[in-house]
Amino acid sequence: MAKTLKTSNAAAAKAAKGYEAEPRRPGELFLDPANPRLLDSHFSIAQQDEILKRLWKEFNVEEIVDSIVASNEFWKHEPLIVCRENNRLVVVEGNRRLAAVQLLLSRQRQTKVGATGVPEISTTLAKSLEFLPVIIKPREEVWEFVGFKHVNGPQEWDSIAKAEYIARVHENYDIPLADIAKTIGDRNDTVVRLYHGLKVLDQARKAGVFDLDDRFYQRKRFAYSHLWTGLGYDGIRRYLGLTDPSRLKKEPVPKNKITDLGNLCRWMYGSLEDQKEPLVKSQNPNLRQLDEALRNSRGVAALESGLSLEDSVNASRGDTRLLLDALVEAERNLREAKGYLSTGYSGQEEIRETIDNIHTLAQSLFDELEASQTRKKKPSLARS
Repeated sequence: MAKTLKTSNAAAAKAAKGYEAEPRRPGELFLDPANPRLLDSHFSIAQQDEILKRLWKEFNVEEIVDSIVASNEFWKHEPLIVCRENNRLVVVEGNRRLAAVQLLLSRQRQTKVGATGVPEISTTLAKSLEFLPVIIKPREEVWEFVGFKHVNGPQEWDSIAKAEYIARVHENYDIPLADIAKTIGDRNDTVVRLYHGLKVLDQARKAGVFDLDDRFYQRKRFAYSHLWTGLGYDGIRRYLGLTDPSRLKKEPVPKNKITDLGNLCRWMYGSLEDQKEPLVKSQNPNLRQLDEALRNSRGVAALESGLSLEDSVNASRGDTRLLLDALVEAERNLREAKGYLSTGYSGQEEIRETIDNIHTLAQSLFDELEASQTRKKKPSLARS
């Protein structure tokens, strides 16, 4: 485990090369409430125990605890990157490592955050954890290697954390999105899509048409990928009035489409307060189905009236498409049935009755088709 973590932190060590580390006591250091992993929780700097609890519960601090114990030391060649903010030393890079040390050194903190299974440590290890290697730099000077490590590196953040970090670097430090993409080793289009999705989400939250805490599935991490992926689909983009130039705007959705944005968020994430499950349970196939339903007014009307996703897609397709789909499916099933007839039929009456019914239905369908064609060919009588 220790070897794996050391390898995965190589980017930080490489980026920190040339910076002089200094020893600092763990008690002097603060977990970062602006950590992109945590931005959906809106922590303040004073909520250190709450931040520690979240890191322990959701971000595998336990593996770092085990690795430090196995190594019997903190990794001196992997300094924590810290910024000085409001006379506090806030850890920009290495929050999970600091969390692991805090828990190893304090039974009281373990109890407060519900961290069970943290082993007792030796006097030697406790002595080695009295001081941690720290490099103190402003946030704007360390974004490159933090981004490389977590946005497209060995310790990836989830997609909304990546988007939050990209937006912060772009807007706070005035770094072009193309330059961010080059620095972190990602495709420019992916960086733009992540940023665009976050700005759409921010609009929904600020306008009060979507509350992250109201999503139906509370115990799951926020499925941000539904949104930023869906915003690349034509039907969804047209429904929100989005254009290609709007992808770089801080408010990409037109004001007259904000209500529609609320509808989209509700279809994607549901509502806990109203006990409405989301229509999009998974990207495949639900996100594509939602896009198809939004491609014409019939599908939009069905969705907005509260019909199911399947019914809305059917409404969008229209009777001609549904007829053809049903016929193709019937033909496929009949071909499959024909392949089983020689080995599966041995005089069973229910099989014969079913085949008779199919024959009758097929003949009736054919007769209706012929009658329809005859009506279309028959010339209309001129008025006398």
